[in-house]
This record gives sequence, structure tokens and C-alpha cells, in this order.
Amino acid sequence: MKKINKPKKQGKSGKSKKNKSLAKRNKHELIKAIFSVLHEHPEESFNYKQIAAKLHITDAPRRDMLVKQLVQLKEKKRIVEIDRGKYQAIPMQHYYVGTLDVSSRGNGYVIVDGLDNDIFVAQNFLNKALHGDLVEVYVFPRFRNRNKMEGEISKVLERNKVRFVGTVQMHKNFAFVVPTDARMYTDFFVLKDKLNGAQDGDRVIVRIEDWKDKSDSPMGVVEQILGKPGEQTTEMHSILAEYGLPYTYPEEVEAFAKKLDLSITEEEIARRRDMRQTLNFTIDPRDAKDFDDALSFKVLENGNYEIGVHIADVSHYVKEGTILDEEAYNRATSVYLVDRVVPMLPEVLCNFACSLRPDEDKYTFSAVFEMNKKAEVVDIWIGRTVTHSSFRFAYEEAQSVIEQAKVGEGYTIPAETSITDKERAVPAEVVEAILTLNTLAEKLRGKRMRLGAITFDKVEVKFDLDENGNPTGVYFKESKEANKLIEEFMLLANRKVAEYVAKMKKTFVYRVHDEPDADKLQQFNTVINRFGYSLDLKNRQTTTDSLNNLLEEVKGKKEQNLVDTLAIRSMAKATYTTKNIGHYGLAFDYYTHFTSPIRRYPDVMVHRLLQLYLDGAPSQPEAEYETKCKHSSQMESVAASAERDSIKYMQVKYMEAHKNQQFAGVISGVTEWGIYVEITINKCEGLVRARDIKDDYYTFDEQQYALVGQATGKTYQLGDEVMIRVKNTDLMKKQLDFELISE
Repeated sequence: MKKINKPKKQGKSGKSKKNKSLAKRNKHELIKAIFSVLHEHPEESFNYKQIAAKLHITDAPRRDMLVKQLVQLKEKKRIVEIDRGKYQAIPMQHYYVGTLDVSSRGNGYVIVDGLDNDIFVAQNFLNKALHGDLVEVYVFPRFRNRNKMEGEISKVLERNKVRFVGTVQMHKNFAFVVPTDARMYTDFFVLKDKLNGAQDGDRVIVRIEDWKDKSDSPMGVVEQILGKPGEQTTEMHSILAEYGLPYTYPEEVEAFAKKLDLSITEEEIARRRDMRQTLNFTIDPRDAKDFDDALSFKVLENGNYEIGVHIADVSHYVKEGTILDEEAYNRATSVYLVDRVVPMLPEVLCNFACSLRPDEDKYTFSAVFEMNKKAEVVDIWIGRTVTHSSFRFAYEEAQSVIEQAKVGEGYTIPAETSITDKERAVPAEVVEAILTLNTLAEKLRGKRMRLGAITFDKVEVKFDLDENGNPTGVYFKESKEANKLIEEFMLLANRKVAEYVAKMKKTFVYRVHDEPDADKLQQFNTVINRFGYSLDLKNRQTTTDSLNNLLEEVKGKKEQNLVDTLAIRSMAKATYTTKNIGHYGLAFDYYTHFTSPIRRYPDVMVHRLLQLYLDGAPSQPEAEYETKCKHSSQMESVAASAERDSIKYMQVKYMEAHKNQQFAGVISGVTEWGIYVEITINKCEGLVRARDIKDDYYTFDEQQYALVGQATGKTYQLGDEVMIRVKNTDLMKKQLDFELISE
């Protein structure tokens, strides 16, 4: 195997590639925002102060960036300066600015803010624009006033990215790098002296160096060799690289983290509430190494309970303005691939100093509740603490305690369940704590549901992996009472912290979830009617009640995963913002993320703001935090895409051993080029191409979500049960090809 090149060390001065990428994203968003202001008022002119006011830009760095962009756009003749410092949109009767979305078939759609429908762009009219680019598109006059507009890319205003993952194909004095992303419709031409040691068949990262007007392919330079295709590490690193996610830390960041003072000092303890004598324990996944949260439990003299939700105090170690903080912000989240975790923080912090490991004193940020037996919060205290976890439990172990209580058995965790692989006795005080907390959690959950919360217990696909990380089996992760116990107290802490700061009327980071789009809900209702279900969409309460009933009713049925997936797609996406609108799915008026700062940067921001306000500081700059919220939301989406790709890869790898075998499945998607079928027993999804269904010529009926035979009228519709044969597996494209056997 060829040795994988190490990433080049980045100096402390100058921006890293990630910083440049972030700057590009910020610039990209700013250009779109400028055009949105000028196009909204095409007859008016604005100076930079007026534009800044409309965009809520108050900080000096972003104002400077705005001035710079206005000058550059004027020089590129994209806007006009009609008076000194006053800018106006150039009349664009047939031109729009938007983001290009390229399909795997090579055609594109330009998404324009304010337009109800996207603008279709055929591949021959893309004019070197690539997926994600900010572009100017010319709409053909004959399509100007129609719902489905078509056009041509007239300018690439900003590249979304210039680095791509691909495989080297050697020729005599040059090579082509074939991209792994199906949306990248062209190869890269690389001269021999720009290969940097890459050989035929290597998986590499290639950067666009130039793209001449008359060239079909861009000129590229190989920046990094990832390894040989098919090797597990190569494939996982390729997925990360495709999304611009790093899998190693710059040496200077690692060195900075290792030099931190990680000791627990008496001086720091004196500044905190000391809760080391209160019963404290963690409940986490069996294979977890980073323990963000712990619970403490104590019965008070008045019969109420003192329950502490203790969260790793990451902000104590990760100080604002340091290279460690800059790295954490750029990443914004840990990334959870099937066989590995790419952490937001260096290992010395995420798995050791900040992790609430058993039998170790830790700095924590806590929400301590006094609760009565009805699960009502009587009092709350929020602040920095020092805690000591005496016990670590896996979810399975805590579940064993709960289930033994139901049948009146003793509280010994059996060897096959224990994380120690030996029988494990649980002290009586811990049993009392787990059982009481579970009872309170059930009451908290009941209250949420009555208020209109929606419960998504979607089946989570997991893989059994051998010592080399290869999949040997598929299983489904089930959320039981122990999982829900932890979930409810984390939700409670997040909600109460948000409510606490909201009363101050100061800038804060909220986790918000908008109401679902009525059209999407109606489409979802149409699909589930095929299974004999329906939603009552009269009002919010009837919608949530009927949706919860539906999600409960489909549990364990063949259509569960399809219904769960479509239900989630009909919902809005939760995001981070300083502008609170509440959380629809949880039925909370105020909600934040306070409980996972080891793996989420917004939680670190929440801790910092919370401490500032506890210390009496004034409200912090909203625009600055809104920018950080937007970045965090973007990176969350990027990480989720990488995680999905790793699951797809592992599903294809697993199905390689099942070629030519037959399976029952459910049609999970319908497009003009074929039907997607999800195998019932393992949730692996593949494509049956329309051209491979030989008994008729099939066309796509968008209204019915169906392929319809032109001669027979036979339909293949979303939700239909079918039998398929596994025809082909393509690890490179992460794609399964199925052949239809029968209905």
C-alpha cells in the first residue's frame, strides 16, 4: 500500500485551508445578501451604511467586508455606482443570482431566494459552473413567466469549492482525475509534474488550478494522496475530504491542547459550587469515550428531589480567541462515521480532561433542579460546579435495572449486559436514583406530548463490524426507557437554560424549529393514505396528535421506516439562531443546546454567554453570534451528509456478499429514471432503473409518485411492496442496483 501523505503543517501566521473555506462561505452569503437588497428595491440606490442596516451588520469586520464586496462587484460591472458611494442593481429583466444544485444526471437547478420554483439548466448550458457555486443565470424569455423556468449560466460569481476527491487514471505524460462525486460532471486534467507522487489508481484530493475558456476539463494539481480505493480508511477519508472535513489536527493545535493546565485546583474549586459529595453517575452508549453529561440525585428533607444535570465545562479550557477555539469553531461539530468518530476537540480534551469519567473530579457547568413527585420544577440553580462521577453505566445496564424493577428481581447486571463482561451489583442508592429519575422522566415526556410535541423514534441502522471494520451484520438501534430518561433531563436542562436567559432579553443562541410547510404535510398525507393512514390537518393540535398516533401505529410494520423518513422530510429543519421562534417539534417556546459542548460548538457559545450574563455582563453583539449560528447550522448539515454517505458506503459493502440474492422491499422513492427500493430486513436502499423494467415503457407521474406503463397502465408507486434481486454493487458511487423480480 502506498504511504498516505501527511497534511502539510500549517503555520501560526496565515489562514489554514479551513479558514479560507469559511471565509469563502461568508463571502458567498454576503454577495447573495447584497443582491437580495438591491434587487428588492431596483429603482433605489443605497450606500454601504444603508445596506449594512438592512442586513443587520453592526460589527466593524463585516462592515469592512461589505465595503470591499461593493467595490469588487462594481468593478466586475455586476452593480452600478450611480453617485459617490451609492449603489444600484443593474436592471436584469431576465437575470437572477442563486446557488447551483447539480443532479447526478448532470443537469442543474439554480435556487434563487424569493422565487417559488428553481430554474432548470441543462448540462450544455452550465458553462463551467459546478455544484454549490453562486451563479448568475439568464432565463430564456419564453420561460420567463412560467412556473418551470429554464436558463443558462451567464457567470460564476463564487466557487463553492475548488478541491475534489477523485481517482487517478494515468496516461503517458498526463493523467485524468475522475471525481467520486456524481454531481461533478467533468474530469480533471493533471500534468505529470503536478501529480505530486500519485500513481495510477490512487484516490487523491485534486485542486482546480485553471479552467481555460476552450477546455472541456479544468487543469488540476494533486494536493494529497488518500490511498487505494476499496480500503476502508481510504474510503472514510475520501468521504470526509469530499465535504471539506479534516480528519487530523494541525500540529500546532495538538501542541496547544497538550500544554493546557488540566489540573483540578483548590483555587478554581473555591469559585464553584462543590457537588462532589452528591451521588453522581453517567449513562451513555456502551462504546462512548466522551461523556458530556452526568446526573446527580438527592432526596431533600421536604420530600422533593435535587436533580443535577452536569455538563462538561469545555469553555474553561477552550478560551475564546485561541487557535484551539478557532479550530473548534471551524469544525463546529464532531462527525460520526460508521466506524470512527472525528472529534471537534483534540483527544486530550474530548476523551480525558473534559470527559466526565468515573472516579475523577471534573469541572462542570450545571443546571440543578428541585423537583416534586409530579415532575414539576420548584426551583432552579444554574452555574459552574465541580463534580465527581461515582458510576458509569451503559444504556443497556441502566435498562436492565429498570426492567428488573418491573418483575421485582434483584439488581445485578448480568455479565452479557455489563460493560465489565462480569456480573455487576448495583448499590441500592443508585437503583433508587435510576428508578426515581425514570418515573420523573416518564411524567416529563407525558407533559411534552400533551402540549403537542412530536416523537420521532426512527429506526437507526447499525452495523456489526469485524476487527478490520468490515460489516458482518445489520441491526436496528432501539430507544428504550434508559435512553428516554437521559433524553428528558437533557431536554429539561436545555429548555430551562433558554428560558432563564430569555427573561434577561439579551443575545443568546437558540435551537429553533419552524412549523412544517402545509403543502409538504398534504403531500405526506397523500402518500400515507396508500397504507390506510391519514392525518387530521385542521389545526396544530390535531396535526401533532394524529402524527404521533401515526408514528406509534406504524411501529414494527414493514412501512415504518418509509413513513418515519417521509414524516421527517415533511418537517422544517432545526437550526441555530439568535432570533427565537420556539421549537415546533418539542413544543417548547424556548430551547437551546447546553448539554453537549464536547461535540457541538453552539453549546460552547451557550456556556460562554451564560457565564457572562451570570457575571452581570451586558448583552453581547447579536450580529457576531448570528454569523456563528449560521456557520454552526451549515457545518451540522455538512457533517450529517458525510455521516449518511458513510452509512451508504457500508450498506453497499455489506450487500456485496448478497449479489444475485432476492429480497422483499418497499418502494421508497420514485423518479423519472427509476424506483428506489428499501429492503425490508436490513433497510439497504437501491435503484431499479426504469429502462430495466422490460414489460412496458414507463414514464414518471409526479402527481401519483409513480412510474406508469404507457401500454398497460401498470404503476409502481411509493409504498408498493416488490421483490428485487441485487444486480450490482458500486462502492465508488456508494450505489446499489436492483432488478425487479415481481410485485
